[in-house]
Amino acid sequence: MERESFEDEEVASLLNKHYVSIKVDREERPDLDHIYMNVCQRMTGQGGWPLTVLITPDKKPFFAGTYYPKYSKYGRPGMMDILSQIAEKWEKEQVKIIETAEKVVQAVQIQDQVVAPKDGAISMKVMDEAFSIYRESFDGVYGGFGEAPKFPSPHNLYFLLRYYKVTDDKQAMHMVETTLDAMCRGGIYDHLGYGFSRYSVDREWLVPHFEKMLYDNALLAIAYLEAYQLTGNPLYKRIPEEIYTYIERDMTSPEGGFYCAEDADSEGIEGKFYVWTLEEIKQILGDKEGELFCDYYDVTKSGNFEGENILNLIHQDPQKFLAGMKITEEEWDQRLAQMRDKLFVEREKRIHPHKDDKILTSWNGLMVAALAIGARVLRDKKWEQMAKRAVHFMMDKLVREDGRLLARYRDGHADFLGYLDDYAFLIWGLIELYEVTLESQYLSKAIQLNEDMMRLFWDQENNGLFFNGEDAESLITRPKEVYDGAMPSGNSVAALNLLRLARLTGKAELESLAERQLETFAGLVTHYPPGYSYFLTAMLFAICPPTEIVLVGDPMDKGMKEMMKTLHQQFLPFAVILLKQPGDSELEQLAPYIAEHHAIDGKATAYICHDFSCQAPTINVINLENLGSSSVV
Repeated sequence: MERESFEDEEVASLLNKHYVSIKVDREERPDLDHIYMNVCQRMTGQGGWPLTVLITPDKKPFFAGTYYPKYSKYGRPGMMDILSQIAEKWEKEQVKIIETAEKVVQAVQIQDQVVAPKDGAISMKVMDEAFSIYRESFDGVYGGFGEAPKFPSPHNLYFLLRYYKVTDDKQAMHMVETTLDAMCRGGIYDHLGYGFSRYSVDREWLVPHFEKMLYDNALLAIAYLEAYQLTGNPLYKRIPEEIYTYIERDMTSPEGGFYCAEDADSEGIEGKFYVWTLEEIKQILGDKEGELFCDYYDVTKSGNFEGENILNLIHQDPQKFLAGMKITEEEWDQRLAQMRDKLFVEREKRIHPHKDDKILTSWNGLMVAALAIGARVLRDKKWEQMAKRAVHFMMDKLVREDGRLLARYRDGHADFLGYLDDYAFLIWGLIELYEVTLESQYLSKAIQLNEDMMRLFWDQENNGLFFNGEDAESLITRPKEVYDGAMPSGNSVAALNLLRLARLTGKAELESLAERQLETFAGLVTHYPPGYSYFLTAMLFAICPPTEIVLVGDPMDKGMKEMMKTLHQQFLPFAVILLKQPGDSELEQLAPYIAEHHAIDGKATAYICHDFSCQAPTINVINLENLGSSSVV
């Protein structure tokens, strides 16, 4: 539509004669995108992008739709006709148009201001219902849920992993593993340069929309890491490492922040950068190696995508492939890596897709969380340093002098007041960074930002958090979102943040806010639980018996390092971990209850409290080894 209409001189002339044209970057202004997408859905029954809205000078919409060709055809109205007809009506029937706009605004305001029903309950019954719906929509062959197109939606997997932890239902774990295996074998995963594309247009995860988004890769890395903690499957370790390698190489700014996305197109053709012909591969690798590579990655002369090939392992059985080669798996992996490296070097010579070099606070918060979890699970300081650097960048560049968080940084300039997602996602990242570093500065910053978030976004009348801060631009409505779509909603993430901060600090007021947050949306969530999968993880955290682990001692002590390593290797989704080290007065202010915890005989000591019952302190790391085996920790 951009090429057909907005860059067309005839359309531009008509637009400029009668309208003020405003192009909105929906990642910079997600508030506008949310409001006017709701308008489009109410007026037309559907939504999507590109989004086209006509509004009065006071921002009130009276016409909305998605794609329009330049000229009317096949029963679809064209931009030229729409613009001409509405301009004429504006001259002759302006009062009617304004009346229509008023009615639309009233309907949207009523929708956004409706108090969530209180008829729901925070209970395992809701979790069981969600699991039942996931089971019914699960694709048992290729993983994922529902029909094509298929989106990764990693937070669905987060919920299922926790449901498995609580219930020991093997089907939940099977759904997670099948989906994770299928996605990283499919064409949605970049087998040469790493990283996931946004979604797959088909059931098998073969043909992606080739755009790569920062948030998808952050959230998927977490899903693989959590599955690795539970299964020990080396594949689930390798994929996050490759994602981080991609992010470090292609998506990290010189200052340490992370870029938004890479486009699907290069040279005006979607996927051109990523696809191959059989002849190209043989020319680079030679006939013998090329034939092996093509057999392994499903590369044929006819191709699997518009005459060319998307590398994939969907129907490949590595064991059968190796059976007739008289070569060990390790030798094959090394040989394959060399072939991939050669192809990657050649691919780098191609014209790259456009990089969206905006740095968004919200998406950077997600990547900080992913890197911190990766550093904790994989015991790799490199990912910890990347996360720290990104946080220090945001604190330096995306925080105003008065402490107000900003949403976007680009070309040396930060702008737009931070939205709920910016606060909630960054707080999540800071909590994860604290739990891997156990440096109280990150917990302190998380608590401070959480206080700011509650002050700026909390609905004093009906509870829950608005998407815009109270200091934001006045719009036709102030939305409040809890639906977990491509990303978890700010309200869902904030709910779990509140619970974790309450457990970490022991502060009853945070626990009370978390309860109000959960109760506010519980009724809404029970109407279709799978639509609120991250919110369900917060509800599970609330209803499962709490576990607090306080470590006391020097973090550089060998015994303490062993304790931290032991804890970090386990999947403990309902536990929080604190470290009290000598001279850390800041942590005692943040979590006063740890004052009574002391090291035994100067040795690294662990205090474990489960379901409000505390065990005797221990200096034996063996006592920490099986915490993850409990179905409720």
